[in-house]
Amino acid sequence: MNILILGSGGREHTFAWKLKQSPKLSNLFVAPGNAGTAEIATNLAIGVNDFEAIKKAVIENAIEMVIVGPEDPLVNGVHDYFLKDEALKHIPVIGPQKAAATLEGSKEFAKEFMYRHNIPTAKYESFTSANLEEGYAFLESLNAPYVLKADGLAAGKGVLILKDLQEAKDELKAMLVDSKFGNASATVVIEEFLDGIELSVFVLTDGSGYKVLPTAKDYKRIGEGDTGLNTGGMGAISPVPFANKEFMDKIHEQVVIPTVEGLKKDNLPYKGFIFIGLIKVNNNPLVIEYNVRMGDPETEVVIPRIKNDLVEVFQAVGKQTLDTINIELDDRTATTVMTVSGGYPEAYEKGKEITGYNTIEDSLVFHAGTTIENGTVVTNGGRVMAITSYGEDFKEALKKSYQNIEKLHFDKMNYRKDLGFDL
Repeated sequence: MNILILGSGGREHTFAWKLKQSPKLSNLFVAPGNAGTAEIATNLAIGVNDFEAIKKAVIENAIEMVIVGPEDPLVNGVHDYFLKDEALKHIPVIGPQKAAATLEGSKEFAKEFMYRHNIPTAKYESFTSANLEEGYAFLESLNAPYVLKADGLAAGKGVLILKDLQEAKDELKAMLVDSKFGNASATVVIEEFLDGIELSVFVLTDGSGYKVLPTAKDYKRIGEGDTGLNTGGMGAISPVPFANKEFMDKIHEQVVIPTVEGLKKDNLPYKGFIFIGLIKVNNNPLVIEYNVRMGDPETEVVIPRIKNDLVEVFQAVGKQTLDTINIELDDRTATTVMTVSGGYPEAYEKGKEITGYNTIEDSLVFHAGTTIENGTVVTNGGRVMAITSYGEDFKEALKKSYQNIEKLHFDKMNYRKDLGFDL
């Protein structure tokens, strides 16, 4: 079977690495891909939102399945585009249709969905520039810290957590009136701050049945001890040690089942991954957010723990026969550490030569922001490479990842050395 993956990050390289192991795979294409996917698949110089060019590539390369990595094309309706096109509608797309992708595309929509289906979450209200004063009043009714979320997609940077009330008011005005995050912050969701420890749960659904995949915990902030600016993710650990059977049962009953059933009740067709960002407060799970795809860097620890043939699993999603599949997991812990460009998540330079990654043994190397220039692998993004390792526990796995990072070099390389500090 010929498969096309849309995307260019560590998540897409991980998918490619796993799909490559399947005897059912004939040819693998990644658009646009990176230097890592170029080693194991054919990269196509096509943007993830260029639906016309994607259609052309699908027909030319006799593609029989499309896996959508990032959220953007899903929110923009790539699945719907396939369904409406006579030449494409028979091709399974792994990723929800546009209406369901609004779960990630709009924080307000997601909050309304949770309230409607009695899914536990933080208290919230939404505001626009028209009712800015009411937004100030709502902030005054809350205790610090204050959580402000741009309603739309802001590349993981649209969430602010502020300790000072005046600063929160100033930022609310900057988001609503001064368009700090462009159109993404035309509406802002303000919610109560939840104090606890976070984790992510991943569900794969075919629209009727579903499978719960391994849990993961990622580390978003750039600095040690979870300080500094938010990033796309500095590393991840799977499974999450504190997510015992009792807690997972609560997540299943209170969150997973109402989410999957809610999608059906609201007539939101969904074939793909549901990423549920949770926080554990007083031993209860509350939903922070939904994403409509796999996380990055969580994919780099979740997918390596799945033993199944991934082509077979995705075929079952396409045919709505996921219930017939038994997901088998590797019992070991997987950890990944993300190496990033100096200056990230603010301004950083690209085009730095990367060396030593091909000498790494006993760990998996997943490329994120890399490209090939004149035959040399160079940096091409803020997050550059993820080093994934297995271990009997997260400490052993992390030790391996950190040892192997020592072999990897590029100018101004940075990474967090304290992952797992809070476990």
